[in-house]
Amino acid sequence: MNPQAEGHGDHISKQFNSELEDVKNQLLEMGGAVEQQLADALVAMTSADTGIAAEVLVQEDVIDSMEIKIDEECNLILARRQPAASDLRLVLTIIKTVRDLERIGDESSKIARMAIKLAEEGDYPEGIVEFRHLGDRVARMVNLTLDAFARYDAKSALEIAHDDLVVDNEYGSAMRSLITYMMEDPRSISRMLNLLWALRALERIGDHAKNISEHVIYLVKGMDVRHAPLANIADQLSESD
Repeated sequence: MNPQAEGHGDHISKQFNSELEDVKNQLLEMGGAVEQQLADALVAMTSADTGIAAEVLVQEDVIDSMEIKIDEECNLILARRQPAASDLRLVLTIIKTVRDLERIGDESSKIARMAIKLAEEGDYPEGIVEFRHLGDRVARMVNLTLDAFARYDAKSALEIAHDDLVVDNEYGSAMRSLITYMMEDPRSISRMLNLLWALRALERIGDHAKNISEHVIYLVKGMDVRHAPLANIADQLSESD
């Protein structure tokens, strides 16, 4: 064996691994920024704090810049390294995940805008308790799905998909309650619509967290579970262990 050739291969391999680790860390950094943006949006909404809401809107540009930078680095890795197997899955998972994280940032900004509108109208609307409860659940989903990615934990990712069903049910219940309230008091329609849009944003954030959990399962197990029933996914994960 040619020692020089072997040393060159080791160097390339170490550099490639370093590039993969770097882009993975950038994704987790973006995830942390998105988590904070969501947390601030929830505070702005539940406390009518327009100052915090304004900060959330500023952060949207930061999140967008992170997405672009990570996408560019992933594209360079694909072009230069032509990764295969698990390395290719990691790069593809990162590309898909940053897209969902950026969407979570967009939805957080929508909540901040609704918070500003509600603060301008003065009276706090019926249903803010439901919003706070759903917001806490969705924020937990985002946190757990990023943790599942960091630890390559497919089973935890599957649990997040189950949480999304709970979010959908709670969102539907809150929507029905607020619509009933608007019918009983038409004067509340303007305020209620702002809250309904904020609730819709939370439901969408839950969907994006679920998407990321599915990306994690693909990364760890190589299984595309985007349209599979949860029971089938659980069976497949058990069989693959």
